[in-house]
Amino acid sequence: MPSLRLRHLNRLATVGLGLALASLAATPSLAAESPTPRYLDIQAQSELKVAPDEATLNARLWELTPAIAQEKDSGDHGQALAEARQRLEDRAAELISALEDAGLSREAINAGSLRVQQEMLHQTRQGNDNPIPMVRTRLERPVTLAISDLDSLPTLLDALTEAGVNALDGVSYDLADRDAASDRALTQALERARAKAELMADALGVELGEVIHVSETNAPVFQPRMMAMRADMAESGGNADYSPGSITIDAGVQVRWGLAEATADIDQDRQQVPAAPQ
Repeated sequence: MPSLRLRHLNRLATVGLGLALASLAATPSLAAESPTPRYLDIQAQSELKVAPDEATLNARLWELTPAIAQEKDSGDHGQALAEARQRLEDRAAELISALEDAGLSREAINAGSLRVQQEMLHQTRQGNDNPIPMVRTRLERPVTLAISDLDSLPTLLDALTEAGVNALDGVSYDLADRDAASDRALTQALERARAKAELMADALGVELGEVIHVSETNAPVFQPRMMAMRADMAESGGNADYSPGSITIDAGVQVRWGLAEATADIDQDRQQVPAAPQ
């Protein structure tokens, strides 16, 4: 007659086998209730070209003092420095007046702070191999123009060159409303993503569901367009080309769409499900 301990072990084995069989029977049902997620990931890029509507022009005026020997008394150099500064201020005032006469408002003209820099030179004497250290001072005033009417650019360049600017550092073309242009580029990228998603879903025979996730792969990148210039460009007269071209704005997005099963597939799946036993 089996012992009490043996009967207890047999009872546990029977219960364990029953639980295992119940678990196996329930597995297909759980799988049917938890289908694999279905979605479609799309990446799209857009490139928007926009005509600029404003510009910034940078120019410089400078004066140089006469070069003197480095060891020479600085009294004469101080006088030369004062005279060079006065010449520079007079030229800056004449330039501002000429620009106003050309139609530019005083608020659009920014004459920067005075810059003073010493320059070292080496002058050789005839029959002397040892160069003589020389020094002179460069006094410079930067001038920045904010141009809202691009058609006036040739006239303003003529005024700058006639006023004797020493350097034209180029024109930077820009947009008055950058945010609006960036929004257009982003919208264009999203529209491109939807078009690609609809094309792929149609080719695969599936239906797009709701949008699950949206992110920017790169935010709209805006770069003002630069155009280099020389101080003698206006000498070409009407042959000069000041076409601003266009500004390019790039944007990118990634969108995840859920996929909805086609109605025909759902009906077919339902027909294949066996009827529950009565």
